Amino acid sequence: MKNLWDWLLIMLSKNILENKVAVVTGASRGIGLAIAQALCCSGAKVASVSRSECKAENGYICDVSNFDQVKYVCNQIISDFGKIDILVNNAGITKDNLLLSMKEEEFDSVVDINLKGAFNFTKHLARQLIKSGNGRIINMTSVIGVNGNVGQSNYAASKAGLIGFTKSMARELASRNVTCNAIAPGFIKSRMTDTMPETIKEHFLANIPLKRIGTVDEVAMLAVFLASDFASYITGEVIKVDGGMFI
Repeated sequence: MKNLWDWLLIMLSKNILENKVAVVTGASRGIGLAIAQALCCSGAKVASVSRSECKAENGYICDVSNFDQVKYVCNQIISDFGKIDILVNNAGITKDNLLLSMKEEEFDSVVDINLKGAFNFTKHLARQLIKSGNGRIINMTSVIGVNGNVGQSNYAASKAGLIGFTKSMARELASRNVTCNAIAPGFIKSRMTDTMPETIKEHFLANIPLKRIGTVDEVAMLAVFLASDFASYITGEVIKVDGGMFI
């Protein structure tokens, strides 16, 4: 076990994830892309998974909701990299609607990608993470999964389910030295928030103590920390990145 000064030197060198291999789903844009880039900048080799064309050097196309397709891609990644140390389940979609107007497909597709997708990748990579001896699972949930939201019952259910999944995996895998934590972003600047009417943005900002929108990089740096040895005694936690929105 390295002492504190050794860890500080590693942190300062920016290579805290050197020799680690990470898999990031939903990595083609937004938070997923920022996490993939941050892990890479911290020394990790990153396999970026997306549903459509992925421009990353080590990019893989996969429908995360398809169990067999995920199994195939995971085997391909293991063959290409030789091992897996870190899994970031980030892939997610929204199909907002009030319950009375929500179609079955709108509920099913959101749950299939946001929740079942995390199950699929964790299921197929769990043995590799155990084999790593120091595995890390990071699930991207949302403050909506903690507090709910009007018109997002499908999204809230999927993200709340992901929190339960995180805590269960933390308990199941702790004896194998694999940690599992969740990050719950709040109002984060993205393509979606950029197109919001100013009145909606002002409503959100009025409820954020820090009085600003968060950035994808602020979420990504927490993912780097949770993936590192600095977080080796943290598991089963849900950490909000929301500027105090839901204190």
